[in-house]
Amino acid sequence: MTRERRVVVTGMGLRSPIGNSPGEVMESLHQGKSGIRYMPEWEAIDHLHAKVAGVCAGIDENVIPRMYRRSMGRVAVLAALATTDAIKDSGLGEAAVSSDACGVSYGSTEGSTQAIEDFMREIIGKQSLRGMKSSTYLQFMSHTCAANLAIMFRVKGTVVASCTACVSGSQGVGFGYEAIKAGRADMMLAGGSEEMHFMDGVIFDLMRATSTKYNDHPESTPRPFDADRDGLVVGEGAGTLVLEEYEHARRRQARIYCEVLGFGNACDGEHLTNPSPEGMARAITRALADAKLPAEKIEYVNAHATATQAGDLAESRATNKVLGPGVPVSGLKGYMGHTLGGCGAIESIMTIIMMRENFIAPTRNLFKPDPELAPLNHVMGDSRDCRFSIAMNNNFAFGGINTSLIFGKI
Repeated sequence: MTRERRVVVTGMGLRSPIGNSPGEVMESLHQGKSGIRYMPEWEAIDHLHAKVAGVCAGIDENVIPRMYRRSMGRVAVLAALATTDAIKDSGLGEAAVSSDACGVSYGSTEGSTQAIEDFMREIIGKQSLRGMKSSTYLQFMSHTCAANLAIMFRVKGTVVASCTACVSGSQGVGFGYEAIKAGRADMMLAGGSEEMHFMDGVIFDLMRATSTKYNDHPESTPRPFDADRDGLVVGEGAGTLVLEEYEHARRRQARIYCEVLGFGNACDGEHLTNPSPEGMARAITRALADAKLPAEKIEYVNAHATATQAGDLAESRATNKVLGPGVPVSGLKGYMGHTLGGCGAIESIMTIIMMRENFIAPTRNLFKPDPELAPLNHVMGDSRDCRFSIAMNNNFAFGGINTSLIFGKI
C-alpha cells in the first residue's frame, strides 16, 4: 500500500496593510494595530459612499528586475515580492524552484484593475491603437500572477491560476497542497494577491456591502461579528506559502513551519451573492474528512468574517453547526480589511504565525457580538496567550464557493 504523501509549509512571505513580513505582522496583531486609512482620492467619485481601505505601505517594485516587472501590474508585483521572500525563507535554491518538480498555484480576483483602467481610458479616449503597449494585456490577464511568477522564477512544473474572488488565495494554497499530495509536484509556490483600486470599493458599494459609517474614524472599521458592523472594508496584499512534500523537506533539513492537514472545497449551488450556511458547512466538513479529524480536534478557527450582515450570519451558523460553540474563533479583517483574492493566503500565514507563537489575535473592533448570530466563542479584547496544535482557516466567495484549510504543528 502506498503511503499518502504529506505536505508541509517551509517558507512564507507576504505584503499586507499591517506589515510586509511575518515578524511585522505578528507585532501588529499583538498590538492591535489597524491598517485601515482614509482615501481622500475617492472623494472625487460621485456617490461612492465608502472612503476607507487597507493599503500596503513601503512597496518598492524596483527590486524586481525590469525584464519581469514590465509585464506586471501592482497585483503581480505584490505577488512577486511576497514569493521572493517566501522562497528565500524556505532555503530552496534556484535549481530546485526551476525544476519540473516545482509548480505554481496562485490566485487573484482578476488581473491588475489599474492596468485595465489605463488600457480602456487610452483606447476609448483616442479611438486608436497608436502608441499602445502590447504588454499591458499581460498585466491584466486573469492569470497574471501565476504566469508572471512562473516566468520570473523559471518554474517548469504545473501552473494553476485560481480566479475565484475571495477564495482565490485559499484555493491557491489548497490546490497546491492537492498537487503535492497526489504526486504531481514536490514543491509548490502557493498563494494569492490583490491590488487596491477604487473599483474594489465601487463594486461592493453598489451592492451596499461596504462600511460607510466610520469614514472619519478608519481604525473603527470593519467590525466583524459586531452588532454595530455596517459592512466590509476593501484591502490589498499578497501571501505566498512554499509547500513541500514532507520527506523532500526532511531530506534537505528544511525548517518546517507546520503541516497542511486538510482542504475542503464546496459550492452552495444556490445563489451568486447570498451565502449559504449549508454550503459553508460542507466545505468545513470536507476539510475535516480530508484531514481525517473529528470536529473536536480543531483548537482555533480563523474566520472569514467580512463584517457584512449576511456573511457573518451565515458563517456563524455554519461554524456553530459543524464545530460547536466552544472552539475559539477570531477574524482578522478588522486589522487590514478584506484583501479579496489575497485573503485566503494572507490569513493562512497569520494562522500559522499564531499557532507557532502560541497566541490568538482577537477580532479587532468586536465589542458587542450581534445576538442575531449563532453563538461562537469569540476571542475579544487583548491578544490571548494560547497553545494550540491544530487550526482551521475558512474563506468564502461570490459564486457560493467555499474553502476550509486545516494546519497542524509537526
